[in-house]
Formats: sequence, structure tokens, C-alpha cells
Amino acid sequence: MTLGALLEAILLGVIEGLTEFIPVSSTGHILLAGHFLGFRNPGRTFEVLIQLGAILAIVAVYFQKLWAVALALPYDPKARRFAIGIVIAFLPAAILGVLLHGFIKTVLFETPMLICITLILGGIILLVVDRMQIEPKYFDAMQFPPLVALKIGLFQAIALIPGMSRSGSTIVGALLLGCERRAAAEFSFFLAMPTMLGAFTYDLLQNRALLSLDDGMIIALGFIAAFCAALLIVRWVLDYVAQNGFAVFAIWRIFVGSLGLVALALFG
Repeated sequence: MTLGALLEAILLGVIEGLTEFIPVSSTGHILLAGHFLGFRNPGRTFEVLIQLGAILAIVAVYFQKLWAVALALPYDPKARRFAIGIVIAFLPAAILGVLLHGFIKTVLFETPMLICITLILGGIILLVVDRMQIEPKYFDAMQFPPLVALKIGLFQAIALIPGMSRSGSTIVGALLLGCERRAAAEFSFFLAMPTMLGAFTYDLLQNRALLSLDDGMIIALGFIAAFCAALLIVRWVLDYVAQNGFAVFAIWRIFVGSLGLVALALFG
């Protein structure tokens, strides 16, 4: 384990934390950055496991609200409706993720050109949807109807393709279904918790035999960096999108994807 590897892990963790909750594809960013840095890890576990660090930032920010929901589950129909909605939305990506795990990790994660293309394509879609005049019908992320939650979950499954963005897919889906911008982003935050916890657990179980102590230390550094970076950005995201929408993120996706294609053409 070299100092360079440690610094790369911290850098990739910061990138993960800064991009997890904005619709630009954190996985796409860290896979591309890792590709050009020459960063390698057994079974591509690093890119999946550090995402839980960013998700813990959501738990920290929303702890009181989440704790109140947990305490209210036995007697409050609204709390149960929220919990059921999150579970329903989680299932499509969870099922497909398990079924396609090997293909995703060994093929899709290893195809940087695909990631660049999906970044650009997803950016164009996000830009178009953000400019559509869709009258919002749902304003509270904790009260989306179960059918709406399921449809958002189906959109999330698209993000199994790296570069499409988990938050981007869920936000686009929510906007098309008539969810208000802030509520769409907030529901994406809540949905990230079981999704990333499930991905973390499954990936760790699948690849635990491949990991050494050095790998564990590198993952831990990335994990901590992702948590700290996400903690700084998560509150800002909601206020920003409520006032300005998602256009700047769409443009950023197109820029990064295009830059990646140029870099691949020049450097491979």
C-alpha cells in the first residue's frame, strides 16, 4: 500500500461524497477518475462500498425525522405509508442488481466509453425533463402514493447502468410523475439508504475473500472521505434545486462525458 494509493482513495471518496446526491452519477465519476488514475481494487469493491459513507451523511442529517418515523410506525398510518413506499421503490433495483451483479461488475464497470455515453445521454434527458412544464401533484416526499413510489423504483433500476445516475434516474422519474422538485430530490435521498445499504452488504459478501488488510484500509479512507464530503453538500442540494432546478447538473454531465470521450481517444 503506497502513499499514492491512499491519496487516490481519499480523492475518490471526496468525489463520491460530492456527487452521490446530485444527478450526475457518482459511480460514473469515480469509475472514470479511477480509470485515468490507474486505480484498481479487487472485484471493484471500492466503488460500491464507499457509497455507504455518503449515505450515512443522509442518516446524520435526517436522523431526527427518521427516528420519529421509526417510533411512529406501530400507530401512524402516514409513517407506515412512507416506510412501505421506500421498500416498494427499493425492490426493482435490488432484484435486478442481484440477478445482474456479475455482468454489471465485470462488463459495465469496465467499459469507460459506455459510462461517458450514458453521462451525456442522461444529461440530455435531465435537461429536457427539467425544462418541461409539468404541474406538480406531490409535494411531500414522505407521502408519495405506493404506486408512484414503485414507478420511481423502476426508474432507479435504470441506474444499474453506470453513468445513468441513481439520483438522476429517480429524480427524472419523480418529475415525470408529477413530484415537486424538492420532494423528488428528497425522496431520492431517502431511497438511497436501503439501496446503498443493500449494495454494500451484497457486494461485501460476494467479494470478502478477495480483500486484504490493505484493501480494507483504502476502502475505510474512501468511506470516511465520502461521508465528510456528502455531509457538506447534502443540505445545499435541496435548497439549490428548489430554486434553480437541475439544468446545471445536466450540463455538467454532458461536459464530463464529452471530456471523458476525448480523453479516452487520446490516452485510452
